Amino acid sequence: MSEKFSPTLRIGDLSDFIAPSQACVVSLKGLKATPKKPEPQVLAGKSQQTEPVKISLKDCLACSGCITSAETVMLEKQSLDEFLSNINKGKAVIVSLSPQSRASLAAHFGIPPLKVFKKLTTFLKSLGVKAVLDTCCIRDLTLIETCHEFIARYKQGQATDDEKSKSSLPMLSSSCPGWICYAEKQLGSYILPYISSVKSPQQSMGAAIKHHICQTMGFRPEEIYHVTVMPCYDKKLEAAREDFVFQAESNDESHADQGVCIPEVDSVLTSGEVLDLIQLKEVDFDALEESPIDRMLANLDEQGHLYGVSGGSGGYAETVFRYAAKVLFGREIDSPLDFRIIRNSDFRELSLEVEGKTVLKFALCYGFQNLQNIVRKVKTRKCDYQFVEVMACPSGCLNGGGQIKPKPGQSPKELIKSLEAIYMENVLEADPFKNPLVKRLYDEWLGHPGSEKAKRHMHTGYHPVVKSVTAQLHNW
Repeated sequence: MSEKFSPTLRIGDLSDFIAPSQACVVSLKGLKATPKKPEPQVLAGKSQQTEPVKISLKDCLACSGCITSAETVMLEKQSLDEFLSNINKGKAVIVSLSPQSRASLAAHFGIPPLKVFKKLTTFLKSLGVKAVLDTCCIRDLTLIETCHEFIARYKQGQATDDEKSKSSLPMLSSSCPGWICYAEKQLGSYILPYISSVKSPQQSMGAAIKHHICQTMGFRPEEIYHVTVMPCYDKKLEAAREDFVFQAESNDESHADQGVCIPEVDSVLTSGEVLDLIQLKEVDFDALEESPIDRMLANLDEQGHLYGVSGGSGGYAETVFRYAAKVLFGREIDSPLDFRIIRNSDFRELSLEVEGKTVLKFALCYGFQNLQNIVRKVKTRKCDYQFVEVMACPSGCLNGGGQIKPKPGQSPKELIKSLEAIYMENVLEADPFKNPLVKRLYDEWLGHPGSEKAKRHMHTGYHPVVKSVTAQLHNW
């Protein structure tokens, strides 16, 4: 498997669907034989004449063989070439920029993240990009939805004596696609009910742009080409999920695209790929002018400072903990939270005591080894945490496989330490519930947290992946 993916997807022998020595195979049902240059296809001892099969990321099972072991995993719709092609086609290209990617570029160029944001806006718009948006606003929205889901699960468990209903906790975060892919593929139905149904900020951003923002910009969803800039190669697999594709809708029959499927996120570029693009265009990034940031979804105060939550992986545990303490136990926590290191710096816990009794116990769990420990506890019903922020990569999202690599002479640990400091540079911590942009999105679009419309656009479901692919091969 490509080392660009998260460690969770790179763990050896994850019940490989296709042996590493084999080529990737997809179903040949419905394919017609071609008279031109037929290629023999041997399946179950029979030779068939078939058309060449095109593989996309939607076919990817993230196993140790097939397309994830080759560089061709970044196929047509997930490449710089496709990004530039859609600009040339006249699509309304919108780029959503993650704070982790800003930090990575800031560390590389030695300038503050806010300057990176403004210079990237200049650079991308010079290529023909319509808008460059900040994902932090939509991340605040996902945090609010996560808080409401946690409270609902907690109260459900408290209000019943039924063990099945009580098993809704611990709630496991869902923003890491490497963790989700591993859970669906390896852990199946016994772990999936514990995972939060809230979409990741990337996919929530896609839903907001394709279902709401495009209308305010005067475009139909099919006219938008939405690109996210992320710290993680796993995000490419997430964007390709069929769960995040919808049918075009239009009241105007002349514009109705019957049968056209529209992805919430059309393409994902990593931090490193954006650097490649800058170098490809031979741009002196330091010399670029700083353009105003598109304020449509920008977490900016009147002085132009970015605001958001602490935590390089989104601040899920911290935000949900503060909210639960306030709503469930009337405790307002204004001081910084003290996460206690348990096994290593990637496994930390936080608790709240009321009258000498521990009433809340949360954890941060980063990296595959720590992740396995949590999974074992959940499986044996010995997990005493109510919420766990789970990330596949050690050190979390700032250490994603798509981030820019350390400079010569710089160790990975030194880079991570630098990124953690840079991440919060020029950023003011703020309560997501007080974000005026999020309030406006609820007022204009979703209604209220946890509403039916919010569940339709901001939440999703998970599906165990069938393991017995070998048995299916005999039927192809």
